[in-house]
Amino acid sequence: MPERCPWAKGDLYLAYHDKEWGVPLHDDRALFELLVLEGAQAGLSWSTILNKRENYRRAFDGFDPRRVARYSNARMARLLADPGIVRNRLKIAGAVASAGAFLEVVREFGSFDAYIWRFVNGRPIQNAWKTLAEVPARTPESDAMSKDLARRGFKFVGSTICYAYMQAAGMVNDHLTTCFRYRPVARLG
Repeated sequence: MPERCPWAKGDLYLAYHDKEWGVPLHDDRALFELLVLEGAQAGLSWSTILNKRENYRRAFDGFDPRRVARYSNARMARLLADPGIVRNRLKIAGAVASAGAFLEVVREFGSFDAYIWRFVNGRPIQNAWKTLAEVPARTPESDAMSKDLARRGFKFVGSTICYAYMQAAGMVNDHLTTCFRYRPVARLG
């Protein structure tokens, strides 16, 4: 059995850890999905969101930001009644607001990818943590990202959420050095 980051427990977490977490992500739709899901996770466990991810994809039109940005109050009310997602009025409204902000960023920078990766100068930060206790909850980069996203109208983008987003999107390699994924993910950067 390969050694993994100690938080990867259970089938869903193992698959996420082994195939997705920390892999550099450059697809705008996938980056938008991850941003909404990280915001939905605020105050909850990531396993809760992973368990609901397929429901989110269905409920949010495959995370097409153009469609989500146009959601009406009636559509948001239907989402609030959907037991397959986190039924939080502020998080649902935040996803819609973030979709509009996302489209503005795409207009300004050509892609969300071009914008978001600027916070790490276009390359993943390669950390070398030996224990989970060493991994920060936020960094100067996530602070800057959070501030800029909030200024642009994104919601649920505090620095801790931004750092989790950076980890998940492969903007930082926070696999522990003892984890079998550390070196393969480092090579992707």
